[in-house]
Amino acid sequence: MENHCYENYPIKIVFLSNLISLSIYLIGAYIIYGLGLIYTILYLIYCIVLEINLLKNGCIDCYYYGKICGFGKGKLSALFFKKGDNINFSKRKLSWKHMIPDMMVFILPIIAGIIQIIFQFSWNVLVMMLIIIVLSMAGNAIVRGFLTCKKCVQRQLGCPAEKLFN
Repeated sequence: MENHCYENYPIKIVFLSNLISLSIYLIGAYIIYGLGLIYTILYLIYCIVLEINLLKNGCIDCYYYGKICGFGKGKLSALFFKKGDNINFSKRKLSWKHMIPDMMVFILPIIAGIIQIIFQFSWNVLVMMLIIIVLSMAGNAIVRGFLTCKKCVQRQLGCPAEKLFN
């Protein structure tokens, strides 16, 4: 029995998906802020560059280009970038090596938190580190496993991330 896929995702799914990502970015920034404002700014720039890269190099070839995907990025990509070719999306090769930049979004704050805890213990930093780990692991797994990927047309057509994680 084939899953019903969304042609355009409900706004509540887009909201929840983005809430997890934005929470990770903001908590990461909060943790890194303990090392200084310049590191926080660099971290936030890094997060923005990752998002722009995804819009420019991934979303343009996705089935959801110009549509509301589970993260709303298909519509956003269409505002800034020219449509690519959907066949390129399915042909992309993805390995764990390609995931390192995305994983750095929560690894950098963990490193910053460890440094802070070594020099001056803080319950706030420790709790925020635990929250970012939970959001990055369980939060993303729930979003992708139950809210977005299960109902994705592109997944049916071919998705390199789905191949990597399954």
